[in-house]
Amino acid sequence: MAKVIEPSAAEKTLDLREMTDARVSLGRHGAGLPTRAQLSFLLDHARAREAVWTSVDRGLLTDRLNRLGLSVVKVDSMATDRSIYVRRPDLGRMLSVESAERLKQAGSAKGYDVAIVVADGLSSSAVDLNAVPLIEALMPKLAAFNLSTAPIVLASQARVALGDPTGEALGTRLTIVLVGERPGLSAADSLGAYITYGPKSGNPDSGRNCVSNIRDGGLPIREAAEIIAALVKDMVKTRVSGVALKAALAKLPSSNV
Repeated sequence: MAKVIEPSAAEKTLDLREMTDARVSLGRHGAGLPTRAQLSFLLDHARAREAVWTSVDRGLLTDRLNRLGLSVVKVDSMATDRSIYVRRPDLGRMLSVESAERLKQAGSAKGYDVAIVVADGLSSSAVDLNAVPLIEALMPKLAAFNLSTAPIVLASQARVALGDPTGEALGTRLTIVLVGERPGLSAADSLGAYITYGPKSGNPDSGRNCVSNIRDGGLPIREAAEIIAALVKDMVKTRVSGVALKAALAKLPSSNV
């Protein structure tokens, strides 16, 4: 029978498992992992796969947003199903023709400042759990800046860059894309927020700012809303986002910072 190797006294004193959700200090049983660690890995792997392949319930999301007094526009990317979406990231960055026309009608002559896009991304769990509470926390902060918000856009089979043609079609100054992040084996429900000033098709990723790991056990909803709002405020001041934002802020007169 293989001998179970127990952690040393020093390892017991400094238990890394209390400091991170990552897979550390798992122990071993002979040349393999203990049964508990192996079963935990299989469970988390199944959760990650489920997060990627399960569809977001846009009907339920719409009802929840409507109860907050928010209107909704539903759009689709050029990826017509989940299998194509996973294999063709480029199609997930482009709006379908019908969706682009729908957004132009929603934004025509309205002059909205901000578009919030809820994209399923690679984790339906992240969207289901975190998108609506984050929007609820964020809306009063945008209103405090006197920024008008377009109807919430629910995007299916969508990548981050879908926010560019979406904001372009709506005619907004700025987009906030809330997207399900690629699940890992320690978290399958992480939401990311990508903020872009001057959305237009073809924008590089360097032109965005990201607030990541928004979830229970990661970055709390209220703290994420504060960070996003602060970034929006800086972008409105400088008319810049992404890697150039810090330098643009440094050039502002001290009274404007």
